[in-house]
Amino acid sequence: MGPFKPPQTGTTTFWLWTMCPNGLKPFPCPACDAKVVIKLFRTIIFPRYGIPRVVISDGGSHFINKVFEKLMRVMESSTRMNAYENSMIYKMRTKAAHDKLIRLKDFKVGDSVLLFNSKLRLFPGKLRSKWSGPFKIMKFYHTDHSLYSTKRGRNSQ
Repeated sequence: MGPFKPPQTGTTTFWLWTMCPNGLKPFPCPACDAKVVIKLFRTIIFPRYGIPRVVISDGGSHFINKVFEKLMRVMESSTRMNAYENSMIYKMRTKAAHDKLIRLKDFKVGDSVLLFNSKLRLFPGKLRSKWSGPFKIMKFYHTDHSLYSTKRGRNSQ
């Protein structure tokens, strides 16, 4: 891009990246607040370059303003303060990391197991155990269900 000339004394430079061959354009401003940026958009940017589809900002306070948002809505343009990443990507990565830590158990006929009751309705509380049993496996199916017997000899599935 080359060396940039320093701005005049007492001014702040507002840089605009455009799709023209030159690319980066400096605009000297007395201060970078919302009023100055809106005036810059109305007087210089809209007449010269047209209405932008998207205004991408670094999240400066001069872009986070109700007046600026209203101007963008009127001009049917959108603003983006942060980079957008789809949350499903991170959900899938987290699920894969957690699933990697799960160890599958191989049950055999005759093993004693405890049964986890996820729908505990009777006497809910901190001290109530959600585990019931022990149960003895009588027959093992390769699906999620197993046939087990209680201490009293009843069969359950």
